[in-house]
Amino acid sequence: MKWLVIISVLLLACAGLGWWFVSQPGPKQLDIANNIMPGDSDAKLLVENQIYDQELGLGLNIWTPKGMTTEPLPVIMFIYGGGWRDGAKDHYAFTGRALASRGYIVVLPDYRLFPKTRFPGFLEDSAKALAWVHDNIGEHGGDSRRIFLSGQSAGAYNVMMLALDRQWLGREGKSPDLIRGVAALAGPYDFYPFDSETTKQSFGEFHRPEMTQPVNFVRPDAPPLWLSSGDNDTKVKPRNSKTLRDKILEAGGDAEYVEYPDIDHLEIMMAVAKPFRHKAPVLDDMVAFFERHK
Repeated sequence: MKWLVIISVLLLACAGLGWWFVSQPGPKQLDIANNIMPGDSDAKLLVENQIYDQELGLGLNIWTPKGMTTEPLPVIMFIYGGGWRDGAKDHYAFTGRALASRGYIVVLPDYRLFPKTRFPGFLEDSAKALAWVHDNIGEHGGDSRRIFLSGQSAGAYNVMMLALDRQWLGREGKSPDLIRGVAALAGPYDFYPFDSETTKQSFGEFHRPEMTQPVNFVRPDAPPLWLSSGDNDTKVKPRNSKTLRDKILEAGGDAEYVEYPDIDHLEIMMAVAKPFRHKAPVLDDMVAFFERHK
């Protein structure tokens, strides 16, 4: 009888744990699974919820290698996706660990989401976060002369607009010239007319829709771009990245595109986490791009 009670308690505990796990957002589930596996142990959370916008209360996390050197390290600001309506910096700790373990200072900022904001609110927040990084990352061991941007899906859109359209950083007294390069995963860059509920919500009310499209801000002096997508991505089709690459190259700029076979929209981000790195060399390819330009 005693063993039956113990087994029942264990089963209830497992059921409760399972319910809690599936109740978490997808990226948080990925982070939990990532932490179960060994690896990336040489990264640490250096700063948690540093406020970069006092008025809005928006914060950022900073990840670093555990073995910090006396020399300033290159910096990556990563902006998460989620259709401009979901996501949180704490859910993407696996990305901070992965890149910090490769020798980078990694900044993960939050930004306003729908329905709290629409275009261009999330770009204004992203620009403020980058301006804070440029002004303050030196105090945390980062090199403000070597700042890269990265993002996935909606986050890839945000970083691409900061890199291509000069007005967003210009409003913060900064220039896109401070960006050393951009590594973007499965980003939407040419998606007008707005035909999804997500894009209608976040962009549909803006009076000049052409100003929302990254492909309309192509310029030869843009930072180097590393664009990627999975060939099974039906949510943000690979043509977005291919079109942007082609236009940048036609203008005389620097852009490359990598397409991963049998990878869909979510799997390209999953491949950054330890349990799924066998799916595609996304992390290695991103880091190789950063290394070439740092």
